[in-house]
Amino acid sequence: MTPVTWPEFANIHPFSPADQRAGYTEMMAQLSEWLSEITDYAGISLQPNSGAQGEYAGLLAIQGYHIARGDTHRTICLVPSSAHGTNPASAQMVGLDVVVIQCDSQGNIDMADLAAKVEQYSDRLSCLMITYPSTHGVFETEVQAACDLVHQHGGQIYLDGANLNAQVGLTSPGIIGSDVSHLNLHKTFCIPHGGGGPGVGPIGVAEHLLPYMPSHPLLDPDAPVGPVSAAPFGSAMILPISWMYIRMMGPDGLTQATENAILAANYIAKRVKDAFPVLYTDARGFVAHECILDTRVVKDAVGVTVDDIAKRLIDYGFHAPTMSWPVAGTMMIEPTESESLAELDRFCDAMIAIRAEIAEIEAGRVSADDSVLRHAPYTVEAVTQEVWERPFSRTQAAFPVAALKTDRYWPPVGRIDNVFGDRNLVCSCPPVSEYAETTEVA
Repeated sequence: MTPVTWPEFANIHPFSPADQRAGYTEMMAQLSEWLSEITDYAGISLQPNSGAQGEYAGLLAIQGYHIARGDTHRTICLVPSSAHGTNPASAQMVGLDVVVIQCDSQGNIDMADLAAKVEQYSDRLSCLMITYPSTHGVFETEVQAACDLVHQHGGQIYLDGANLNAQVGLTSPGIIGSDVSHLNLHKTFCIPHGGGGPGVGPIGVAEHLLPYMPSHPLLDPDAPVGPVSAAPFGSAMILPISWMYIRMMGPDGLTQATENAILAANYIAKRVKDAFPVLYTDARGFVAHECILDTRVVKDAVGVTVDDIAKRLIDYGFHAPTMSWPVAGTMMIEPTESESLAELDRFCDAMIAIRAEIAEIEAGRVSADDSVLRHAPYTVEAVTQEVWERPFSRTQAAFPVAALKTDRYWPPVGRIDNVFGDRNLVCSCPPVSEYAETTEVA
């Protein structure tokens, strides 16, 4: 992280003359070369500022290619039902018509549905957008066959690189057969993006798409595809983080990070499967880099919702994982390569302990409405109030496992009604008249 604080990187203007940013240029060239080698793509554009902007740039490259060939009628984008929500949104921004491809019971693309849709829209087919591994937490078993099928009908493959951290060193978008991908440097390559940014979502492209990567009027005013970001090289200031990460990790370290990401997800899946079923696995019972826990089973049985579990996790010291996506009423767990075994065990212990709390409801010893889950999380104020009228103890509420007595996160607020808040917006800012009065006084 240190180099991003150096004035040579932090203070340079994005439109400074080339002879004043020779070091920057060398660093970006090396980073692009490394990313090309990792992905097996012919070229990289560092301009996009986010994964979504990378999707937009990648689809512009595909449409630029089609238009240059006179195929202006190719406007159908096939998107699996498991896709990130940004996929269909990006497709529509480029002017494409989205057609959804169904998934089978194992979470993979339904090849029969894909074959039917490819045949139906053959003349108008622009591309297929896929995520590998899929958002269902499985490696698509027929991914290369899917790519071949789309190519046979003149379409291109956009591979969403959000899950590249399960590919690096083991496979690549190029090996899989895709034509363009965005790469989340703010995920797979170490740039932090908590709190909303900054992100970097460069795209890698196959050789035939090189002319259609994002350009900039200052670099090439005649390029067929213009800029997707205000600056020619996007969020260039934070690129040294990924440069340092790749340089220090090396090929073996990057591969080990990928293996750890997959191992961590499978470790969680195996440890908690008796508490909460894992929704999708491969034929041998393994997941990819993430797993979906089916918490719907306890809602159907005793009325405990995924929200109850998520809010109770706060008491155990965890921000809830992704909820109700890509499958409503479930939790998607993605530990990545960065969590230690102790932290993985702490999370698994919490999920197993929460399942034991649900068992109390199943046994009829307490109702869901009166349970420790339904009123979670618990603030300091809540557990120290003079009168405690819950059917469970303060210790159960605040310290469900012994380790929390020495290291506990105390939430600033207790249970809130998310749905009510979403549907009843309240403006908490002062009225405009108050600003007017202040201005007059000044």
